[in-house]
Amino acid sequence: MGKIVRAMTRDGWVKIAAVNGRDMVQRAKEIHNTTPTATAALGRLLCAASLLGNMMKEEDGALSMRIDGGGPIEGVMAVSDTTGNVRGYVGDPGVDLPLKSDGHLDVGGAVGTDGLLTVIRDIGLREPYIGSTEIVSGEIGEDVAAYMTESEQIPAAVGLGVLVETDLSVSQAGGFIVQLLPGAPDGIIEQLEDNIFWMDSVTMQLLDGGEQGAEELIKNVLKGMEYDIVEETAVEYRCNCSRERVENVLTTISVEELQDIVSEGQDISVTCQFCDAIYTFTPADVGEILARKNN
Repeated sequence: MGKIVRAMTRDGWVKIAAVNGRDMVQRAKEIHNTTPTATAALGRLLCAASLLGNMMKEEDGALSMRIDGGGPIEGVMAVSDTTGNVRGYVGDPGVDLPLKSDGHLDVGGAVGTDGLLTVIRDIGLREPYIGSTEIVSGEIGEDVAAYMTESEQIPAAVGLGVLVETDLSVSQAGGFIVQLLPGAPDGIIEQLEDNIFWMDSVTMQLLDGGEQGAEELIKNVLKGMEYDIVEETAVEYRCNCSRERVENVLTTISVEELQDIVSEGQDISVTCQFCDAIYTFTPADVGEILARKNN
């Protein structure tokens, strides 16, 4: 089980949310059988979506993020509810690239830089809010920060990290989003910039903090500032697919296509792209769906 921790400085100028998402990224890796590079890309976007989803005020809303830069990973998708529970997938879970010269996984090379980061907020209105910005680096953290600054007009710094062990397991994953409120003094901005610049990597901060990794991130980003923890929320990798939902999708198929399925006399299987659950329908099951559709 992961955890999101939210805090605010006592002067009211800065708010921050941090997530310890190791368990949910490990679960995603197990479901999709991703390579280390794909695990890092998917894990970073899952953590970002979890943080942004948790910031939404609408109880039954949803947030979707997709980054597609034309790279060999063929896009990364993450969806969060307003608690911060997430699910996601990559276009090619088997993509693998050589390590960069600094020894880090080449997430930017896998994602690519020729494309967009798109965020869709569904708050129950007729049309969802859709915002897009051009990809900055493909490393995801910088791209999310650029999206928040350009599309939502919220100055923000974003740090995301996923550490994959030699046995391909996820050792640590998480990140933070720190936001400045309007009118924040230049001195506070400079202090935040210095703190973030001198920090160890996100994953090292999480490792140092153990179970309190999210708090460790906040402590280091807000070093020298007085702040209060305002909320803690448990989050996990959670898919909301079900047989009933798949049936509802099948009812949208035309009568002719449903009749063809029944006539062929073979089972059909539908696989959820988020959790790889397989739902099988016999010709008799499809016949029942067809009967309901005709009534």
